[in-house]
Amino acid sequence: MKYHLIIMTGRLDNSFINIYDLSYLSVSSTLKGKFRPRHPEKYKGDAGNIIYRSSWEKVFCEYCDRNEDIICWQSEEKRIRYYDPVMKKTRTYYPDFYIKYKRRDGIIVEEIIEVKPNRQVIGPPQNPKRRSKAWINEVYTYATNKAKWKAAAEWCEDRGMNFRLITEKDLKL
Repeated sequence: MKYHLIIMTGRLDNSFINIYDLSYLSVSSTLKGKFRPRHPEKYKGDAGNIIYRSSWEKVFCEYCDRNEDIICWQSEEKRIRYYDPVMKKTRTYYPDFYIKYKRRDGIIVEEIIEVKPNRQVIGPPQNPKRRSKAWINEVYTYATNKAKWKAAAEWCEDRGMNFRLITEKDLKL
């Protein structure tokens, strides 16, 4: 099954944007698996052990592997410490992707990418009709994710990198 996928890269201040049409990539219905790159030399780590946990992550792996502008990439190889407000302890976060790419103007950019469903990015409703167990779990997940993303953004800023969340809306799926 083929989908139309467009990836937009850029800075938060929108000073530049690159757009890539990835309609040639396919999305499988499989949610988990091992990705086998066609260009293992681009992968920074064990190219034989690239795990994807969703079809969206698989599409992003294909994008990283096939895009000539991407110099190197990693999947769940970076470690970021964060404080989990739900568990009330310091934990380790492994972001979905690290990419290093050359922009069209020749500048090299490094980014940490997290692929999430849009509903997890916007969070649960603040005042639902029923406060079910499912809603409570969504609240906890959202609080934990926000702590991870804040730590990742700070970690990236300290290293001159960008942090970006990508949802199915960004992937046009």
